[in-house]
Amino acid sequence: MSADWFRRRFLPGGPVSAPRPPRPRASPVPYRRPRFLRGSGSSTSTADASRRPDSRPRPVRSPVRGRALPWNAGYAEIINAEKSEFNEDQAACGKLCIRRCEFGVEEDQEWLTLCPEEVLTGHYWALFDGHGGPAAAILAANTLHSCLRRQLEAVVDGMMTTQPPMHLSGCCVCPSDPQFVEEKGIRTEDLVIGALESAFQECDEVIGRELEASGQVGGCTALVAVSLQGKLYVANAGDSRAILVRRDEVRPLSSEFTPETERQRIQQLAFVYPELLAGEFTRLEFPRRLKGDDLGQKVLFRDHHMSGWSYKCVEKSDLKYPLIHGQGKQARLLGTLAVSRGLGDHQLRVLDTNIQLKPFLLSVPQVTVLDVDQLEPEERDVVVMATDGLWDVLSNEQVAWLVRSFLSDNREDPHRFSELAQMLIHRTQGKDDSPTQEGQVSYDDVSVFVIPLHNQDQRRSSH
Repeated sequence: MSADWFRRRFLPGGPVSAPRPPRPRASPVPYRRPRFLRGSGSSTSTADASRRPDSRPRPVRSPVRGRALPWNAGYAEIINAEKSEFNEDQAACGKLCIRRCEFGVEEDQEWLTLCPEEVLTGHYWALFDGHGGPAAAILAANTLHSCLRRQLEAVVDGMMTTQPPMHLSGCCVCPSDPQFVEEKGIRTEDLVIGALESAFQECDEVIGRELEASGQVGGCTALVAVSLQGKLYVANAGDSRAILVRRDEVRPLSSEFTPETERQRIQQLAFVYPELLAGEFTRLEFPRRLKGDDLGQKVLFRDHHMSGWSYKCVEKSDLKYPLIHGQGKQARLLGTLAVSRGLGDHQLRVLDTNIQLKPFLLSVPQVTVLDVDQLEPEERDVVVMATDGLWDVLSNEQVAWLVRSFLSDNREDPHRFSELAQMLIHRTQGKDDSPTQEGQVSYDDVSVFVIPLHNQDQRRSSH
């Protein structure tokens, strides 16, 4: 984003546009579960109900037998333990059909589809973990795949070459253009990464408009996996997680984005634009919240330019509430949010203030590329994608152990990957045979995709 746009959008004193006439309020976003769960059965997890007699059993839902997801992937979900009325997680999956498009020459300059046949096909799996209500996650599940398809169609001609051309039109302005592209190290996969990043940004803007029009609020994290041309692209904005599980390897495919992991970026923004804190917060980090008795004392601190620590003499301004406060799962941005990337939250403000959180939140995902063709996957190699409710209770290694144990005894059932997803969720509910520590239960919404990588025919269809 440009500095000028940032000042106009978020800082006080910027140019004020003429007031727009009020638009009729749109209908609220209707609540629903993923379409592929229609007619699904459920198995009930009673562990939580037995621990808390006042709560209802929590059913684990999966697609019905015979309803195949892309790559025969498995899915399961469980609603939170009455933390909210609705399950705020959402999921989506399907086939991506990419067509060759060209910018039109007509007056309306619309995108024109020139050939009816598909140029490229791929597959898509996505998890959205909502907060502040389910609306943002529902909008993301309805919208992000369409945004991604449009972004990929804009670059598909470049993706079909061994090296992306400088000019998509094919013209040659400079004979050395291919050399410049090569020197920059630009590869075909960089076009897919750019399409994912742009799709997240576009989806974020759509969510902002739709929630404002309907008078709703909220945001969501987003974790997406896309298979294209023999590679799996994992894009993450938030604290959900994806891992690769093989016979002798567990490989993280995403990183969580929280106020703690992005401390320096957030502090840097507050340093450049102190107006964003409205004099209510200190951007400096201290090991604990400072008290009046700390005035004049030399205490540990760190600022945006520091990965290490130093000492400073405490001033009165240091006693303000910290920009990032708490540790681990309790860390909060401006005392409000537990994540630093995601979609939505355009209307979110710090309680009893006019301080916006959106300037500190990024909708840009981190994208990891897994070359499935070079991996030569074996029969039990899978990718596990899940919202943070699973990872709060199970580590990567514990999930990998459960995956290997389950698949070693179940190689024939075509529904086994959904049963595996169900089993992972049951292990977050305090079962006796769980590898978790005794008494650990996830009271959050939990959604899980299990994507098998060993299927040559299905993988070849994404080329």
